[in-house]
Amino acid sequence: MSASTGTGWAQLRQQARSLETQTEALFHTYSQFATAFKPSPKPSAEEQRNEAQIEDILQRREALLGQLSRLLDSEVTLASSALKQNNLSRHQEILQDHRRELSRMRSFISEARNRVNLLSNVRSDINAYRAGQNPETAEAEYMLDERSRIDNSHSVVDSVLSQAYAVNESFGLQRETLASINRRIVGAASQVPGINTLIGKIGAKKRRDGIILGSFIAFCFLLVLYFR
Repeated sequence: MSASTGTGWAQLRQQARSLETQTEALFHTYSQFATAFKPSPKPSAEEQRNEAQIEDILQRREALLGQLSRLLDSEVTLASSALKQNNLSRHQEILQDHRRELSRMRSFISEARNRVNLLSNVRSDINAYRAGQNPETAEAEYMLDERSRIDNSHSVVDSVLSQAYAVNESFGLQRETLASINRRIVGAASQVPGINTLIGKIGAKKRRDGIILGSFIAFCFLLVLYFR
């Protein structure tokens, strides 16, 4: 039963990693809609299809992690269970990161689209107002045009700042993930018999080698001073 459980675990983990890779590829496509300089007023068919694919693959990954969790609950070997628990936790963290990334991109696209629609409505109002103008209102028309250009510039700046904040947030998540992985590796290593002793011996050997090398360098330096 243990062998079949191990085989099932390996197959499910392989599927989970494959789906994570597919999610990254879909995010790459979806990010192009988020970084578009001027998004379409309404979501395109391609954008909707891409978003639906991401949602579907996230649900499939969640179901896979549920199967892995149930397999882990039936595990009888404590040492292998600790390692598998770390693997499962890592997959769960990646899934949560991807859900947050989808929510962030979706909000960013929606905000950009709202700004474009707002500017379009403002231009329509200006054109309607201009159609009923007489020559005496030329200065007011010029001021409205200037205001429209300023609003457009602000929109571009907001877009650049939002992308910079998003990149900074992504770096922060990566730092947290790496710190979490390091803690889990240290925790798993501490549960393996003899690993701390081995690490201690390695450290002692490095210190001994350092002392020997330092002594040799000092001896050579004294020889140089003696024969000068």
